[in-house]
Amino acid sequence: MEVIILAGGLGTRLKDVIGNYPKCMAPVNGKPFLAYLFDYVNQQGATRVILSLGYKHKVVIDWLEEQDLYFELDYVVESEPLGTGGGILAAMEVAETDDVAVLNGDTMFKVNLREQYRFHKSKSAEATLALKKMHKFDRYGVVNTNTEGVITSFEEKRFKEEGLINGGAYFLSREAFIGRKLPEKFSFEKDYLERYVKEKGFYGYVSDDYFIDIGIPVDYDAAQVDFKTIFK
Repeated sequence: MEVIILAGGLGTRLKDVIGNYPKCMAPVNGKPFLAYLFDYVNQQGATRVILSLGYKHKVVIDWLEEQDLYFELDYVVESEPLGTGGGILAAMEVAETDDVAVLNGDTMFKVNLREQYRFHKSKSAEATLALKKMHKFDRYGVVNTNTEGVITSFEEKRFKEEGLINGGAYFLSREAFIGRKLPEKFSFEKDYLERYVKEKGFYGYVSDDYFIDIGIPVDYDAAQVDFKTIFK
């Protein structure tokens, strides 16, 4: 299993808390958030991890040089911001497998990647998004699916009593993604998912596993507590 981790984020909303660290290096109980993502993908059977790096990439690379890892590691570095889609595309260019997992570097969604992959293959999907059911929220947009799991539309962020959100864990067909001939810089959400959703090649894999996005201080603080139990 190859896994791309998008680890180039600035952490703008966390700057008062973590300073100038890249978001993936935000400390959680004395370890970078990225270390927990590495533990997770190792448990899920990752054989190769490709990091998409950008902001303060040397901080990440210096830390990597001190780690003993159980999987092969590679990385690509953006010379300028490429957007979420451009970061994935750059990493896909060095990927080798037909279907590649992609994770956000500031999100922990402990979905069973093996099961998500089996679902992805069973549907011959171009992209499979791990979806999480949430209640009373306004921070995330909603992902709508039909009874077969096909994603039918995406809704903008607004208050919802309940709905499925994009949990930031994907499987992508490498050939199909690269074959879209997307520009070097683009938004994965706007220019890929929302643009091509009507073709009905995108599927949602619903999971009730633990989810947290550390992009805002209140959830970053929650991770400090949660991870003491989740990662013993």
